[in-house]
Amino acid sequence: MFLVTGATGNIGGELVRALAHGGEQVRALTRDGASNSLPDGSTQVAGDMNDPDSLRPALTGISKMFLMPGYQDAERTLAYARELGVTHVVMLSGNSAGSGDTGNAVSAYMIEAEAILKNSGLDWTIIRPYGFMSNTLQWIPQLQNGDQVTAPFANVAIAMIDPYDIAAVAVQALTKTGHEGRIYHVTGPEPLRPADRVRILGTVLDRDLTFRPQPDDEARAEMSASMPQKYVDAFFSFYVDGTLDESTPLPTVAELTGRPPRTFEQWAQAHAAAFT
Repeated sequence: MFLVTGATGNIGGELVRALAHGGEQVRALTRDGASNSLPDGSTQVAGDMNDPDSLRPALTGISKMFLMPGYQDAERTLAYARELGVTHVVMLSGNSAGSGDTGNAVSAYMIEAEAILKNSGLDWTIIRPYGFMSNTLQWIPQLQNGDQVTAPFANVAIAMIDPYDIAAVAVQALTKTGHEGRIYHVTGPEPLRPADRVRILGTVLDRDLTFRPQPDDEARAEMSASMPQKYVDAFFSFYVDGTLDESTPLPTVAELTGRPPRTFEQWAQAHAAAFT
C-alpha cells in the first residue's frame, strides 16, 4: 500500500492516477479526505501534514510513501511512519538543494527536508526536478483578459518538466527495487524561455499570443505582494543573479522510464482546456 501526500497537487495527482491505473493500492492524502478530483482505484484519507498526530491513521498499513517537503515537525511525521511500518520514502525536493546554500530560503527548506529524511532511519529516494511546465497555469488570468502574457526572468532558459514525468519517476522509485539512497535530477527535453512557451502555447490554442518581458523592479513588486520577502530574494538570486542553472536537459526520465520526457507542446495539448 502506497501513501501519496499532496494528492491533489500537480505532481501528487499525476502520481495517484499512475499508481491506481497500474493496479497498485494507493491512499491519497488530502486535508479533508473529500476531494472529487482523484481517480477510481484510490482511497482518500484525511490528514494535515503540519500536524503529525493527524497522520497516524493514514500511515497505518502503508509500506511506502511519497512525501512533499517543507512541512512542520517532519521528524515526528517520519518517526510515526517508521513506527507504523513504512520502509521507504520517496521525497520531492528541488534542484537548488544541491547547492548547499542555506542562505537562500528556497534552497534552505529543501536542504533541511532532505537532511531530515536521510537521518530518519528509513530507506529514501530524493527527486530533484527542474522547473515545472505546470507553472504556465499562472498565466490563465492574463489569457482570460487578452492575448498578451507578461512574465519575469525573460532571458532564463529552463529545461522544464511535465509533472506527469516527475510522477513516472516516482512510480519507478516506489514500485521497483534499487532506488534506495539515490538522488534523481529530472528535466524536460529542451531549454525554454518564457517567450518560447508563449509561442508554443499560442500554436496549441490557435491564438496569436504575444510576450512582454516584465522588468525586474515590476516583478519584484508583484512577487512581494504575494510571498514573503525571503522567497522573493531567493528567486531573484536564482534567476537574476544566476545562481541556479536549469538549462541543460538530462537523460534521467528516459533512463528510468524507458521513454523520453514529454515536450512542452504535449503538456500544452493535455492542458489546453484550462486556458479556455
